[in-house]
Amino acid sequence: MKSVCVKSNNKYIIDYLLKEFSNINLEHIYLSNLSFKIYHNVIIHYTGDDIATFYTYVCDILTKCILFFYERKMVKNLIRYHYFYFNDIEKQTILDTCFEAFHEPELYEEKYKSIFSSFDRYLSEHHSIVLSGFVNFRLQEYRDLLDYHTDLSVSNFLIEREYHEFIDILHLYVASKESSTNVIHLVYRNKDSILLDGNKDFIPIDTNLSNATYLSDISFSSNDYCLNTLLTLLPEKLYIHLIHEYEDEFITTLKLIFDSRVSICTDCDICHVYRLTSKQVSKE
Repeated sequence: MKSVCVKSNNKYIIDYLLKEFSNINLEHIYLSNLSFKIYHNVIIHYTGDDIATFYTYVCDILTKCILFFYERKMVKNLIRYHYFYFNDIEKQTILDTCFEAFHEPELYEEKYKSIFSSFDRYLSEHHSIVLSGFVNFRLQEYRDLLDYHTDLSVSNFLIEREYHEFIDILHLYVASKESSTNVIHLVYRNKDSILLDGNKDFIPIDTNLSNATYLSDISFSSNDYCLNTLLTLLPEKLYIHLIHEYEDEFITTLKLIFDSRVSICTDCDICHVYRLTSKQVSKE
């Protein structure tokens, strides 16, 4: 007979284990549910011959138990201890960002395998587990995974915050200045920008950084020079012609900065001409 005893003081974990162990699809499974002075014990006994399958079921249930009951608290502790300088709202945003990443299939699988392997190794030599102690002292590889991806989430949060702060500055700049140009047409195709004035004549894009209206570590796209030219000209109306009819990060940035001055177009004479030109170039 093989037996595994899981010790915990958490009622919800005990109820979870009793339910999951009782649903194991193997014959000759027996459960004991005993309370002692320090811990509540869930003991699962197996009297059959398929020991490997029995341990696979047990490791799977314990792994999912860790992911469900412990992971969020572990990440909250990481954020609280390592990133204490963020306020509560920022910490919550980082936590939410972490768990969006943690539920991605590839990362979830990596976490699952790490925890499962730890249980598998442990149960090959032991038959009793204090669950909280196992989490604190036997899951270093899993903890390192959480630490690494939490750090990535913090980095992404800081980049995103800097992006929005700088967008706000540029938006305020545009709103505070009078327009020096009535109309500019921006033709956008394959991430390249072409600027036309109200008469549909070409406007050269200024690549001289000494004339730049903004300088920042943030690169919005390969169209930074185009953005600087627009910020210099400050059109009263900016028509964006999407030749391939989709909006990427650069177009979203322009909409945030120029706000009500922007109109998106996908079906006009300019769109038709450049769409036709684009098709001819692709055929060649």
